[in-house]
Amino acid sequence: MRKKILKRRKPNRSWGGDFGIYTFLGLFAAFMVIPMIYTINSAFKPMDEIFLYPPRFFVRNPTMDNFQDLLVLLGKSWVPFSRYLFNTVFITIAGTAGHIIIASMGAFVLSKYRFPGSMTFFRIVVTALMFNGYVTSIPNYLVIARLGWVDTVWAVVIPAFAAPMGLFLMKQYMDANIPDVLIEAAKVDGAKEWAVFTRIAMPLVKPAWLTLMIFSVQNLWNARGSTFIYSEQLKTLPYALGQIAAAGIARAGVAAAVSVVMMIVPVATFIIVQSNVMETMATSGIKD
Repeated sequence: MRKKILKRRKPNRSWGGDFGIYTFLGLFAAFMVIPMIYTINSAFKPMDEIFLYPPRFFVRNPTMDNFQDLLVLLGKSWVPFSRYLFNTVFITIAGTAGHIIIASMGAFVLSKYRFPGSMTFFRIVVTALMFNGYVTSIPNYLVIARLGWVDTVWAVVIPAFAAPMGLFLMKQYMDANIPDVLIEAAKVDGAKEWAVFTRIAMPLVKPAWLTLMIFSVQNLWNARGSTFIYSEQLKTLPYALGQIAAAGIARAGVAAAVSVVMMIVPVATFIIVQSNVMETMATSGIKD
């Protein structure tokens, strides 16, 4: 079988244009990474360097005392540190998985099927993107209380399934990257609806749901859940670390260590999946 070799298109820019673009991107990247570097340096600073004026950007005498103090404080809690960690990991994994599955299924129906009210429903989803979470906090609490989910982890997990950003992102990506002729060809070959969705649609929109996974993990990993969860055994890791860091200036070093601990998972998730986010999965020569 003859294989087609896809050649990478070269942008029609001059050397000066490339230099200007890369310079701008480099400055923008530096602007975004500087706060992260400063936070990491602060986590390894001894107390005398933390309160030094004028402050130093880089640590001179790195130490692990801040992280050791954080472990000591967590060890003194009457709820084990492993329990806080388990609650956060469970909320993050369950909420992210449910969000991706439900958003993908809903987006597939809205993108590839026409039924009465489909466009109206999508307009409602787009409208929901304009509302801040604080605006809907009271209605959310009333619904969760009526369902009996207050003081359970489901009060944080279940609402994450219905975040409008996921449905909007997946629907727009499916519109642009899943040809209708591909769906029709699969049905002609005898594929059922579930097979079309799992074996054709989901692999083609892999960059979209990987991007959605980054957003969902970031939101859920940092979710305190203090509005709905009152039992200490169900508290999340961000809540426990926040309580430790909020003890005043005496724990400024511990607060910096807390910031580093909380950024590890979102940053690691982005590093792992970022190579697939920008892939083009549906440009295989299919034309309408």
